[in-house]
Amino acid sequence: MAIKEGDFITLSYTGSTAGRVFDTTDEEEAKKAGIHSPGALYGPVTVCVGSRHVIVGLDEDLVGKKAGYTGKITVPPEKAFGERDPKRVQSFPKNKFKEKPVRGQPVRIDEAGEGTVVDVIGARVIVDFNAPLAGMTLDYKYTVEKVVKDPLDKFNGLVRLYAGKDLETTFDDGKVTISLPPGITYDRRWLLWRSRIIHEGFELIKEISEIVLVETFKRPEKKEE
Repeated sequence: MAIKEGDFITLSYTGSTAGRVFDTTDEEEAKKAGIHSPGALYGPVTVCVGSRHVIVGLDEDLVGKKAGYTGKITVPPEKAFGERDPKRVQSFPKNKFKEKPVRGQPVRIDEAGEGTVVDVIGARVIVDFNAPLAGMTLDYKYTVEKVVKDPLDKFNGLVRLYAGKDLETTFDDGKVTISLPPGITYDRRWLLWRSRIIHEGFELIKEISEIVLVETFKRPEKKEE
């Protein structure tokens, strides 16, 4: 059966530009390319086709494919990370930064957002707010591993996609219960994307009618004297 927008699938892919791999679901490929992250989760990702869980060009190419399909696609900048905008390269006084800025450092400027330091000239710091891959043509090779039907598998895919981790979840009579591990309230990524996971859980998975977040705290054990 052909894949259509709104279908959940598991997807394996490797993205490169000018022969350089910048993203992959394959851990060995990541190690070979020198982009491996020890804390990252590797393996196929679960995405909802048409929801921009991957870049536009790849997302559009998934429509009409079938489980087991393997192929390649070249994605132009306008369907990837956009064209580079010279106006998004800006200069700031060095005393605006709490830490000493260095070339290549990611920074956040309240009025402009997140960017990368590209140069430090005297008392001025040049920051590029373009996406690192803006203006580049990207090449993807990918495999549609399977179509996902189970509501909980779909939801767990959203959790992994946004939170970057697997959480303990259950699904019963329309209710998803997430058991939150200790310390997750200090996890910046979880706090940033929690509301998005909940929103898309309701919007994209019609079987879900309720989402419950459960925090459990146990009394600390007393140390023996």
